[in-house]
Amino acid sequence: MYGKLDNPVYHSLNEYHEKFCFNFGDTKFYNPEVASFGGAAELSREKDITEYAKICDDFLIFGAKPDLGNFKTELSRLVCDQYVLENPIQLDLTEEIIELKEENHEELLAFVMKFYPYYFKAGTPELGRYFGVFKDHKLVAVTGERMQMNDMTEVSAVITDTDYLGKGLAKQLVAFVSGKIFEDGKTPFLHVAESNTGAKRLYEKLGFMHRGTINLWGVKR
Repeated sequence: MYGKLDNPVYHSLNEYHEKFCFNFGDTKFYNPEVASFGGAAELSREKDITEYAKICDDFLIFGAKPDLGNFKTELSRLVCDQYVLENPIQLDLTEEIIELKEENHEELLAFVMKFYPYYFKAGTPELGRYFGVFKDHKLVAVTGERMQMNDMTEVSAVITDTDYLGKGLAKQLVAFVSGKIFEDGKTPFLHVAESNTGAKRLYEKLGFMHRGTINLWGVKR
């Protein structure tokens, strides 16, 4: 079952997120308005990459190192740890967690872009549900859903305002969003940069199982 996580972008675009797919030969890419990610069944080839680069000049390819051929571009690598949650998190929720709707779109976008501008686009909230915690009518923590297959959903955008760190908001949001995914009959998974030891400790404490690492290849024209 978890084998599809070796290639999460490809399988998401081949299944639940098919409507967001830009298909260039062997490689499937998200519509760049929602996410600048790509993945191939085997290997992303130069011809596919150059076609997508005509509409998106800075993007990520998950999995195997792409074959760039003679395509002149910058290529960087980010190693991420991949985690899977097999059972719901048992945690008493003390915060009021709100599902963010259209009226919250601009606030959500501004909040996430402060912390992770490269991984979030104006249309990213179309990929799944996003939830937040407000304090004094201000959004201070969010978590949502990004890549989705028919049987697995990625927990993403686990962000807390720096003024509210250490209050357990991320822990409660991850538990809440994961619970929603289980209610859908799906398995939660997530990615975190290999160097982010604090976040990895949190996920492991909550019961996430470390599955392995995955490469994210940054392609910049």
